[in-house]
Amino acid sequence: LASLAKDAPNFVDRRKGSKAKQDDQVVIDFVGRIDGEEFEGGAAEDFPLVLGSGQFIPGFEDQLIGVKAGEERDVTVTFPADYGAEQLAGKEAVFSCTVKAVKEQKPAEVDDELAKKYGAEDLAQLKAQIAERLEAEYKGAARAVMKRALLDRLDETVEFDLPESLVEAEASQIAHQLWHEEHPEEHGHDHGEIEITDEHRKLARRRVKLGLLLAEIGRKAEVEVTEAELTQAIMNQARQYPGQERAFFEFVAQNPEMRQQIQAPIFEDKVIDHIAEAAEVTEKEVSKADLEKALEALDEE
Repeated sequence: LASLAKDAPNFVDRRKGSKAKQDDQVVIDFVGRIDGEEFEGGAAEDFPLVLGSGQFIPGFEDQLIGVKAGEERDVTVTFPADYGAEQLAGKEAVFSCTVKAVKEQKPAEVDDELAKKYGAEDLAQLKAQIAERLEAEYKGAARAVMKRALLDRLDETVEFDLPESLVEAEASQIAHQLWHEEHPEEHGHDHGEIEITDEHRKLARRRVKLGLLLAEIGRKAEVEVTEAELTQAIMNQARQYPGQERAFFEFVAQNPEMRQQIQAPIFEDKVIDHIAEAAEVTEKEVSKADLEKALEALDEE
């Protein structure tokens, strides 16, 4: 709650005649001109600007430090060469500013008004929402740790012959993926041969083994991914492309491989749940710090 209060400060008027400082809010009217002519989008009234926020182009906010309420000041800046509006890029502009108020930040009180800023009806509801979100986050983190421990145990205790063709194909895919992560500027496949190392093959053997094992366990247990579960997963991914959701749905419908990529992790999680339900699982109470360390260890592997 203290963090939320810090992120949503109140601004109160400074004493009359006080000069604006870094992190203060100035309320201004401004009109921008290039070569003496006003330009579209270059004017506003009663605009609240926090000095140092970086909301305006470089140099604008710095020139308002020290202004007082009632003061008029011209701010001269040059639009960046790569500015989004091409007609303004690289050009010098003069903004005539009238300062209507200078306000300083005050930490928000942890009360119902703060809760309303975050969309809650009152403080009690905000606390409940935070508790619910934290519980979901901790459960998700604990499940990730449990899943890794379970997969590690399966990898250690189960042995069977693996199709070398699958291992080599997986090792090649791992090598290419890691290479492209190290060379993000390379988007295509027009590059030299990528060496497949023993480490790639070791990871590939684990993935192939666990993939085949989980598939067989799921088959025997008659684990299935329902259409509702798959549709929900597709919807979740489609939200990453605002305005193109329908196109994404159509793309998945026409690409069985993409559909399988979305379905695979759902199937895996359901098989993991099936194994966990049949296994002897001992719950262990850990601190937040210990859980975070366990998650960091997963990321490092």
